[in-house]
Amino acid sequence: MKKIKTEILIVGAGASGVCAAIQAARMGRKVALVEESPWLGGMLTAAGVSAIDGNHKLPSGLWGEFRSRLYDHYGGPQAVETGWVSNTLFEPKVGERILRDMALSAGDVHLFHGFFPVEVLMEKDRIMGVRFSNDQKQQMEIRALYTIDATEYGDVIALSGAEFRYGRESAAETGEPGAPAKADRFVQDLTYVAVLKDYGPDADKTISRPQDYDPHEFKGCCREWGDEFQKNTIDAQRMLEYGRLPGDKFMINWPRNGNDYFSHLAVMDRAGRLAEIEKSKAVTLRFVYFIQQQLGFKNLGLADDEFPTSDRLALIPYIREGRRIVGKSTLKLQYILHPYSAEAAGLYQQGIAVGNYPLDHHHDKAGIAVDEEYAPIPAFNVPFACLIPQKVRGLIAAEKSISVTHMVNGCTRLQPVVMQIGQAAGAAAALAVEKDRPVEKLNVRELQETLLQAGMWLMPFTDVTPEHWAFKSLQRVALCGLLKGQGKASDWANEFYIFPEKPVTAREAVEALSALNPEFKVNNDLHFPENLEHSLTRQEGVRMIWQALGSPKESVNLFLNDVQDLAVDFILAQNLGAPWIDFEKELFYPKEPMTRSVFAHLIDHLFQPFKKPLFFE
Repeated sequence: MKKIKTEILIVGAGASGVCAAIQAARMGRKVALVEESPWLGGMLTAAGVSAIDGNHKLPSGLWGEFRSRLYDHYGGPQAVETGWVSNTLFEPKVGERILRDMALSAGDVHLFHGFFPVEVLMEKDRIMGVRFSNDQKQQMEIRALYTIDATEYGDVIALSGAEFRYGRESAAETGEPGAPAKADRFVQDLTYVAVLKDYGPDADKTISRPQDYDPHEFKGCCREWGDEFQKNTIDAQRMLEYGRLPGDKFMINWPRNGNDYFSHLAVMDRAGRLAEIEKSKAVTLRFVYFIQQQLGFKNLGLADDEFPTSDRLALIPYIREGRRIVGKSTLKLQYILHPYSAEAAGLYQQGIAVGNYPLDHHHDKAGIAVDEEYAPIPAFNVPFACLIPQKVRGLIAAEKSISVTHMVNGCTRLQPVVMQIGQAAGAAAALAVEKDRPVEKLNVRELQETLLQAGMWLMPFTDVTPEHWAFKSLQRVALCGLLKGQGKASDWANEFYIFPEKPVTAREAVEALSALNPEFKVNNDLHFPENLEHSLTRQEGVRMIWQALGSPKESVNLFLNDVQDLAVDFILAQNLGAPWIDFEKELFYPKEPMTRSVFAHLIDHLFQPFKKPLFFE
């Protein structure tokens, strides 16, 4: 049996796993990445779900880098806006090549394909490594300082004995609005994706009639094949345009009476899993035949240049939900709806990934009447504590196995969020190795700063991008609770605003500065407004910050034409005037509003609140 030692072991090279490997390797760590299928990318590529759900305005970290590479390959944003379900669609094989290039160029990453985990090596309550096997009964053992479970099902979590959840919690358990009255073991439907290609108007690419084919299985999928009460649904052409890909291809992942399939795949043994996968494939082949035969699209055939499979279907099923670890904290719906509430206990301050997709659950094929109601939600972030199990050490959860409720899984399972979760998991493991400190004892602020430097959003602000001069300061100050944003539910692309150019009110400034300096009191000699809802001017804001610092006398021999003020002199001495002061004209504009961007910039650099440690406790 082959035995390997590494620093970080990542089991599963899906959307999370490959991003974890890239991030950890870029931080100089030695990584082993083990994947059962021959492709990298999981649901992004191997499962064929190459239409990105959500985060169009939040291209955070490696997700944004991946999208930029897609733009480069296809020729810009418009070239990938081919289907109406998404702003970014691509051929799975192209996505796989991009991810493979990113992984192999990241650093010390060793890839192992064809292996699946069969045993977790434990010493007391700590994971020391994983034993793998392949279909030829060959075995491999990899020992590592940290192990990341990035499998589609949460297999390492189960093998380690870590506590996990499976299925739906009741409203009584979680307190979530819209949750079912009773808990059960129903998880979201999976889908086995096919990619069809247009072979031209005269082509007939109709597949052989599948066994057990009945066109009524897909009744209601489109206008041409619906009952009278379903006539208001979309037509067949529009249904296909849903997942239209570049290259005259069509992703067949249709949720409405299409090729979804319900199964307890995650908790089955390998033999049971493989048998169920064949059943889910059969549903998709029947749907493909239905599209060709019943709807008349004979020119659309299974793409012969996409997946390296004998049946031309995707390599793996698209898994929406599997096991979910019981973590240090669990993200519940009410925490997303009201992140600043006392009940949420400041979990947003641990943010390591952002999302803006709504609660989207697939339960149509479960054979039950689903009694769930999906509340409109704002954009949100995912806390680091959701990646760390309560009891098992040396393990980090990623992919869709993080500590969220079934309800919240509906918005955290999407490709961009999962990619960021993986990137954060890789960064956390790398920091733990570098600092020789247990991952559960990491200073969350150090992790967040690492992620910020890697181009990630940690608060889901859709109105300020990394190109903004105060982006990082706004992120840090907001994560510390010193400035609060405002969320908005907005269909399929939810929002969260920090209002970077909005004036800071006296109340907001006093509350922030009092948190930074508990002894701070407004000095009436400086003539601050008594009305706390008053918007601060630049001069008022700078004076208030200066006073909270203890009114230091440091100054610089640089004078502005429209103000003489010790507080302004101090700011100039700290080189904090660019780019918001007009040095070319030597004007401060003291009566102009003190914007939230400027306020965040100043208190971030002068008080450095992000350097105060944040631990789970």
